[in-house]
Amino acid sequence: MRVHRTGSVEVQALQGLDLQVDAGEVVAVVGASGSGKSTLLAVLAGTDAPTAGRVTVGRWDLTALSRADRVAYRRSMVGVVAQQTARNLVPYLTAAENVVLPLALAGTPRRTRAARAAELLDLVGVRDVADRRPAACSGGEQQRVAIAVGLANAPELLLADEPTGELDTTSSQQVYEALRTVNRDLGTTVVVVTHDPTVSEQVERTVAIRDGRTASEVLRRATDDGAPVVAEEFAVLDRAGRLQLPAEYRTALDLTRRVRLTLEADHVAVHRDAGAP
Repeated sequence: MRVHRTGSVEVQALQGLDLQVDAGEVVAVVGASGSGKSTLLAVLAGTDAPTAGRVTVGRWDLTALSRADRVAYRRSMVGVVAQQTARNLVPYLTAAENVVLPLALAGTPRRTRAARAAELLDLVGVRDVADRRPAACSGGEQQRVAIAVGLANAPELLLADEPTGELDTTSSQQVYEALRTVNRDLGTTVVVVTHDPTVSEQVERTVAIRDGRTASEVLRRATDDGAPVVAEEFAVLDRAGRLQLPAEYRTALDLTRRVRLTLEADHVAVHRDAGAP
């Protein structure tokens, strides 16, 4: 849970959100403005702390970090790519120099920095812009350089906040391909936070959140007979046994404050309260 307080006003940005991401996954978290996805990203990035509950990334318990531990976590465990390229790259440095910068700050030996930068830029498909400054690169190239910057210190988790929000379709495809390559070749866990529901076409698992809670998941699975990948949506059952029914279901069946549940042989049925006014 994450509660923001301003004077006597409390806003629950996250309330009972239950999410597990396995190491090596590529997951997209989708939600409308105000759904809590930005707060979730800030908590995972180590720039915000939950008010209650538990958040664990690898060996790190993010609810119990000292100031020094938080710096170490952000430097070694997690990389972040923001939507606005101006927040990702230093404008007066070349692409290669931008990748080298976090390595220098982490104390990486000078002789290995240039090789690491070249390796990462090549991995995300923008080695040819190594000597260009951001202003001389396209938006898609800038975001792929930003991915390389986020990977400089070999984090286990890469967070991408609306990474294609300012890009055209072709550039967006290139950015997602770069993220998939990073996941496949480096084993980096990737979490993309976005409001764009079409992201489910780019990743195997999409988690939707509404009102600060996980609401549903879309899984893309390849079939055994070689047919096209099938996407299937599931409701999410949290640890307390709660789930969110889609709004269109509630409207279609006129489900309001109370519903009646019956346990069948292989499913649970949800019925409208016939006695409701």
